[in-house]
Amino acid sequence: MIHQIVVSQFSKMLTNLSAILDKAATYAEPKKIDMDVLLNARLAPDQFNLLRQIQIACDTANLGAARLIGKEAAAQTFPDDEKTVDEIKARIASTIAILQKLTPADFAESATRRISQPRWQGKSLSGEEFLIQHAVPNFYFHITTAYAILRHNGVDVGKKDYLGAMPYKE
Repeated sequence: MIHQIVVSQFSKMLTNLSAILDKAATYAEPKKIDMDVLLNARLAPDQFNLLRQIQIACDTANLGAARLIGKEAAAQTFPDDEKTVDEIKARIASTIAILQKLTPADFAESATRRISQPRWQGKSLSGEEFLIQHAVPNFYFHITTAYAILRHNGVDVGKKDYLGAMPYKE
């Protein structure tokens, strides 16, 4: 189940975010809105801008997966230097590609693996706790905030854009 959440769901939501960015670019062009304005928009003065929200969502998916499979030291990192829609979409695509290489076997011991981060000052969580209590909420926080920034700035996106395709059955 951890593989399905990390790989399938994180990939799906990042794909949805990429599509939302396409809608933002389509919205901005005829209105002569510089995409820099949207990429640097924020909901509150003390919150990160759209670009940083997306970078953190990608890092949460990528580094979260690496921590869960015990390969944090080998995880690909990004320099956080994206400045355009194409660059941030490439970051999203790279993150999805990293996730898609992971197999259920990679996550075999992830539920019980102890996970820590420097800012936790020596404390740790089990992999299951890390996923449920930290990675998933943090990932969705940044995806939702990115969505809200664009919505707040007039981009015509709704819940269907956020949720994406659903696996409905007849």
